[in-house]
Amino acid sequence: MQEQEFDTDRVLTVPNLLSFARLAAIPVFTWLIVAEHNVAAVIILAASAVTDWFDGFLARRLRQRTRLGAQLDPVTDRLYILATILAMAYRDIIPWWFVAVLLARDLMLLALLPVIRRVGRDSLRVNYVGKAGTFALLLAFPLILLGSPDALDVSVARVAGWVIGLVGAVLYWAAGFLYLRATRELVHHSRRSQLGQE
Repeated sequence: MQEQEFDTDRVLTVPNLLSFARLAAIPVFTWLIVAEHNVAAVIILAASAVTDWFDGFLARRLRQRTRLGAQLDPVTDRLYILATILAMAYRDIIPWWFVAVLLARDLMLLALLPVIRRVGRDSLRVNYVGKAGTFALLLAFPLILLGSPDALDVSVARVAGWVIGLVGAVLYWAAGFLYLRATRELVHHSRRSQLGQE
């Protein structure tokens, strides 16, 4: 499997700073959701969905792809999703089964981590299906919050949010299976390399 290419080893790049800002905002918007400051929470969630796409675009455009960024961006995305679904489930805005569906996928990926490290890799290359699923979920959450009867009660936003959210969940799991396949290919390649050296 082809190694990911990086442009620089600098930490303070524009895309990384965007990821750091998104990471720092997680406790803020989590509190905003729990405390029912719905408009402010929607603004931050929407901004997160936009910057999730924008930091990757800037990394490629400015040739600032870094190893840190490749690891930081998906971790930040998962923490955003985790914090959002737990806060929204706490308020009964989304059902707990939806939380379980998304958490199960991340637990599957977590279980792959020791296998990936055994073959000498820190992470897998992020695939476009995963990015699309994450973007859809981060776009769906503010719409669902906007449409929730105990928030702003905008029914069109609620319907659109759930459609996008369910599509995002399907893509999220599809990406998970692609990561599973990529892990199997890495293990297979590693075994073939070891046999070739014997």
